[in-house]
Amino acid sequence: MKKVLIFLILAVASASARSYTPWTKGGFETRQYRNLFVEMGYQPTDVEAKLQEVFNDVFRGPNKVYFEVGDTLGYISDIKNHDARTEGMSYGMMIAVQFGEKDIFDRLWRWSKKYMQHQSGSREGYFAWSCKTDGTRNADGAASDGELYYITALLFASNRWGNDTGINYKAEAQHILNCIMPREYTPEARPGFGGFGPQQTGPQKMFLIDPETQLITFTPDGFGQRFTDPSYHIPAFYEVWALWADDGRSDYWKECAVKSRAFLHKATHPVTGLNADNCQYDGSEMQMPRFPGRPQGQQNAPRRMGNNNFRYDSWRVPMNIALDYEWSCADHEWQQQYGEKIQNFLYSQGIDTFVDQYRVDGTLPEGDEILPAGGFRKLRHSIGLVATSAAASVMCSHEKSKEFVDALWNARHEPFEDGYFDAYYDGLLRLFAFMHLSGHYRVIFPGE
Repeated sequence: MKKVLIFLILAVASASARSYTPWTKGGFETRQYRNLFVEMGYQPTDVEAKLQEVFNDVFRGPNKVYFEVGDTLGYISDIKNHDARTEGMSYGMMIAVQFGEKDIFDRLWRWSKKYMQHQSGSREGYFAWSCKTDGTRNADGAASDGELYYITALLFASNRWGNDTGINYKAEAQHILNCIMPREYTPEARPGFGGFGPQQTGPQKMFLIDPETQLITFTPDGFGQRFTDPSYHIPAFYEVWALWADDGRSDYWKECAVKSRAFLHKATHPVTGLNADNCQYDGSEMQMPRFPGRPQGQQNAPRRMGNNNFRYDSWRVPMNIALDYEWSCADHEWQQQYGEKIQNFLYSQGIDTFVDQYRVDGTLPEGDEILPAGGFRKLRHSIGLVATSAAASVMCSHEKSKEFVDALWNARHEPFEDGYFDAYYDGLLRLFAFMHLSGHYRVIFPGE
């Protein structure tokens, strides 16, 4: 009996050790994915039920952000900003294809194509990044992450459902891919990005991927093409394009993946793991002019350029690096170090109290450095960052990773005491994190 007991104790210890050992091969090679919730002690049936509950919160619940229009269209709305964005629409398509929700996928794509995608002119193939929920465009320009997700989601839809069910998904993806390659255009006369920067006049080049660095732009035209957003970097998406786009650029997309990984090394702080919202192509922090102001309580001080801290866009970086790790594992040694580094920093701030905006060195922003959202300028313990920092656990071997997973599992997505509530961004990131940690965010191969 004593020997049996010792054996069971050793078996449990061994299983526990395996749970905290990151894999060294990715889904492209193995077609296997960790269910970290189960490895950490949650029951498989409870995990599946929780995942469906979180999906329903986004698409079907009382606080849903997905809305159907007539028999064929649907959109996802950033409720607090009263619009539909390529970010949310393309996220919704990626989620839908992962869950096998073809009707949702097709509705979102039809709405995107009808109202957002430019069908002709200098912006042909690109998408207007923001529209009113009736389809009226708030802006004509694109935000590059939308195109990134649209292409990848369409290729997965082609692999999963084929191209003869009413939408030729692969042809739609190839059309966008052809349109995002560098081409000349003459912009309308207007100031640069955000009212700052040089006047854009004369012939210009439009491109989603910067030709010199092969890194994704913040926007494909104007001032925004001169820098990048670290949260737009998902190298594994280029691997998908290389495998299944059939656009004759397979080697080019593989090179983009390699250079995107190298960029992330430079863009993340060596101690905290935090990154600025926007960066130069060399990974250095971009000094943004969008939010000029004076330090709080120092009205006589010289006006300063806007800060560029770790905040809303930045939250996505740990989850995006986790995705590349899960799918490709091409940079797993650095990714494992990064995952533990950023979790260690947030843990040092309190697992239940870390806030959602920091300077990249880990100090707290003050006054007008704090980027407002939904009419509030306030530091919070936001569920969006709770979610993405938990997703990083797939890369980690330290015991802290379970506390991050538990924190996500137990977190309640509900309004703060002052009434602030983000069903859209927080809700989508929460759902993505549950997909990652349950092994349900996968490379979709043809016929799967």
